[in-house]
Amino acid sequence: MNERRFGARLTPEGASFQLWAPAARRVDLLLDEPKPMRRGKDGWFCLEIAGVTAGTRYKFRIDDEIDVPDPASAYQPDDINGPSELIDHSSYRWRASDWRGRPWQDTVLLETHVGTFTREGSYRAMIGKLDHLVETGITALELMPLADFAGSRNWGYDGVLWYAPDSGYGGPDDLKALIDEAHLRGLMVFLDVVYNHFGPEGNYLGRYAPAFFTEAQTPWGSAIDYRVPEVRAFAIGNALYWLREYRFDGLRLDAVHAIPELGEISMLHDLSRAVGDLATETGRHVHLVLENDDNAASMLDAGQDPPRGSYRAQWNDDYHHAWHVLLTKETHGYYGDYASSPLRDIARALASGFVYQGEASGHRGGQLRGEPSGQLAPVAFVNFLQNHDQIGNRALGDRLERIARTKAIEGALAITLLAPMVPMLFMGEEWGSKTPFPFFCDFEGELAEAVRDGRRKEFAGAYAAFGDNVPDPLAASTAESAVLDWDTRNEASGRRRLALVRELLAIRRESIIPRLSGAAFGDAHAADNGFLTASWRMGDGATLRLDANLSDGEVSRPKIEPAGIPIWGGEITGSIPPWSVFWRLDLR
Repeated sequence: MNERRFGARLTPEGASFQLWAPAARRVDLLLDEPKPMRRGKDGWFCLEIAGVTAGTRYKFRIDDEIDVPDPASAYQPDDINGPSELIDHSSYRWRASDWRGRPWQDTVLLETHVGTFTREGSYRAMIGKLDHLVETGITALELMPLADFAGSRNWGYDGVLWYAPDSGYGGPDDLKALIDEAHLRGLMVFLDVVYNHFGPEGNYLGRYAPAFFTEAQTPWGSAIDYRVPEVRAFAIGNALYWLREYRFDGLRLDAVHAIPELGEISMLHDLSRAVGDLATETGRHVHLVLENDDNAASMLDAGQDPPRGSYRAQWNDDYHHAWHVLLTKETHGYYGDYASSPLRDIARALASGFVYQGEASGHRGGQLRGEPSGQLAPVAFVNFLQNHDQIGNRALGDRLERIARTKAIEGALAITLLAPMVPMLFMGEEWGSKTPFPFFCDFEGELAEAVRDGRRKEFAGAYAAFGDNVPDPLAASTAESAVLDWDTRNEASGRRRLALVRELLAIRRESIIPRLSGAAFGDAHAADNGFLTASWRMGDGATLRLDANLSDGEVSRPKIEPAGIPIWGGEITGSIPPWSVFWRLDLR
């Protein structure tokens, strides 16, 4: 599958331009003056122009009616409705030329939003924070989506030009410099990509290529029809483009449960195989991660290297939801599925991955959800206590630090960062940041009002309780409020939390990661008094053991003498204080 067919590319003589526009009668390439493009029988319009160089800007005119950017534009310097710019990717000189990535079991993720990670909100500004990540013990930087979106601020999930990194953060070379500098420090870089819908503003595909879409609807717009070969090639080519041209080490695919899997072989299977071919060709470690509300364990295989149809891991929302209920006592919405016994749900997630492995979900009207997952490797799950969704989809965008007690959060971190699943933090969580991360975007007109109305309906109770304190998602001040508070690292609470996280990740690096290859799920049990035990068989034959009091009261010392060498928390003696966590390695 040729991922380079879409979009414009430089040739020895100039440049070649392609547009798949099966519903168009005529397409003109707009440079200094319109130039008619040749139509093929398959709906492709093509034209080669001599003397064109990198930096040239162009658009396409459809049927003398509308001028549109290239749907596979490499760069949009004037936002989504402006001209596309021809980019010479070969001109960047990579410094980390020998970088081949890191094995999946090394992964400790930090999810970030480029526009709010620093005051400057740029790719280049992020470089100055990379040493902090390394010193903390982070091994992988994950960027929320970069595909060009409307306006100057957005979470990124409204991207419409999938191949163009948003110009509000910098140019293509600036993004490459960030990735290059991360690789020089031993950091992997992942990108969040969205293949379930296009954003609501600036998507012209329906005018000249309506075959991109089905009649079905996702929560965010029309579903994409991956039965159409060109449409499938567009998405798979995009994945390969980010991995090849920008040298990302992996991709996290957003909400794949919203992708209608029509046809004999799913697009997701084909994408995985294509990425596996790239990994084999380049000799690189390349990792694919899913967000999938269906809990489809059959799609996961952490040990399949390179990918051959499966995915390394999945974000484990079950793990988050159970912890959130335990820490905050909130039971609204989907948290209701974990309200009856969150501690037992945490135990199940620790023992076998998902909480829902085929059981009925009350939140989903009794629908059966999930597949058995205990046969998978623990590293097939990305576990977290916070992420952009779980913070930002709250009315106030408030973090866990504002709604749960410090001691309880620290106990949850001591489990999450040392358990044999892949841990993920949300930017600033490593020092206990309280900076909110509310939903924000930069639409105009009727679309902006529709977003406002939708938020008011979704959070009617919060608007009634907090009134004007609920941030307006369209206001520039809402995005500004999300800019990370780096200075609070140096406050007493920030220093204390950061020291804890660094200590835990140092233990993970020394005692857990070397044993993760070949590790398997074991057992976990939760007692009524809040005492939790769990164990896993590690790849070297050792047994990793966890004992924790996840309650507000003291519990009696277990009757069974603990086995193994303490690696965190010390020895268990006498009664066990609230929110105390103990980790041991049994090398027998």
